[in-house]
Amino acid sequence: MKKIHFVGIGGIGMSALAQYFNDREILITGSDRSGSPVTDLLEKKGIKIIFEQKAENVSEDVDAIVYSDAVSENNPERVRAKELGVRQYSYFEMLGEVSKNMDTIAIAGTHGKTTTTGMLTKILCDADINPTAIIGSLVKDFGSNYVAGSPNLLVVEACEYRDHLLELSPRVLVINNLEWDHTDWFPSLQAVQETFKKAIERVPKDGIIITNPNDANILPILSAAKARIVDYTKEPSCQLLLPGEFNQMNARAAAAAARVVVSSVSDSLIIESLLSFQGTWRRFEYKGKTKNGADVYDDYAHHPTAVRETLRALRAQTAGKIFVAFHPHLYSRTRDLFDDFAESFGDAVKVIIAPIYAAREINDGHISNEMLAERICANGTEAVALNSFDEIKKVLDEVGSDDVIMTMGAGDIYKVADALVAQD
Repeated sequence: MKKIHFVGIGGIGMSALAQYFNDREILITGSDRSGSPVTDLLEKKGIKIIFEQKAENVSEDVDAIVYSDAVSENNPERVRAKELGVRQYSYFEMLGEVSKNMDTIAIAGTHGKTTTTGMLTKILCDADINPTAIIGSLVKDFGSNYVAGSPNLLVVEACEYRDHLLELSPRVLVINNLEWDHTDWFPSLQAVQETFKKAIERVPKDGIIITNPNDANILPILSAAKARIVDYTKEPSCQLLLPGEFNQMNARAAAAAARVVVSSVSDSLIIESLLSFQGTWRRFEYKGKTKNGADVYDDYAHHPTAVRETLRALRAQTAGKIFVAFHPHLYSRTRDLFDDFAESFGDAVKVIIAPIYAAREINDGHISNEMLAERICANGTEAVALNSFDEIKKVLDEVGSDDVIMTMGAGDIYKVADALVAQD
């Protein structure tokens, strides 16, 4: 292929894949609805992006288009590609094509995939292995969500949504943990387990599965394994720049995977590499101080467990009151995990609930940010629903210098954090 067009190129996975092909001297163009730190990165690398999705973005010389999950078949660029007979790939279909030709280490699970993928990539780079890596966020150590490396070794973050995990061909499969999520696709935990069971079955006999075999949600599906199982929880804990027991578990999984890839890697190299890992964009990211001197953090947490554990880690490192601005992601997830969400903010003194981030869904009127705020209040934590980021910022502007603000969610709530610290 000589030219590929990406529809929704600002997506975190899409942008990494675009960089991969750009490095292989394939002409890349893309479209998205608005700019972001990710699109800024792509433009600095010379990739042309059009911030409007329209049919004429797909030229007759395009060999293929790649589209994100958020792009429907009625999108004008996809319609135009069909008219031209251009081959269309979903992001994960194209990632699967890349994976087929590389020794692939896939990092999967409900929580911690991005951090574990970044940690593993850093350990391997520090060990002079230099893999190609596609990561689910901008990693501070690399300044990107993509690392250009060996054409034979791929480290990749794998997502179970819509069974995308099954598009990959990993020799090494890391499963951090397993919970019910992506409820618009998986009707139950059992459905999630079935997809992971299929992924486990596909790892070849000479491959390796790295996981926590004592996890109650993982243990029942390990009977499908032909490959050797490695228990990452046997790795020792180590000092990290990142807080929280969940990051200790991420580090253990990364260390175990590194030992599998490089049997000669030393304990000291792993320890030093993990100690200096700086983290990723939107994962417990310190943003700065407000005009009143309150510390501001931002995190991608959008599942009740991630919310609870992130706030627990924040509580452990601060003596001040914690104020949270939460941006629920998807009507389906908010509805199906409603009770768990309502119980996950116990370490906060006040929670502000933004309007639910619809993403790919349509509001059917059965759930709202007002309903979630009301239930959080009923559980003993003050909560209020506000309908704009401007309103949320005005409230958080008043937080005192001894206290802490955390913006949370998979949408664009990070813009509130950015606005809070951008003031004089």
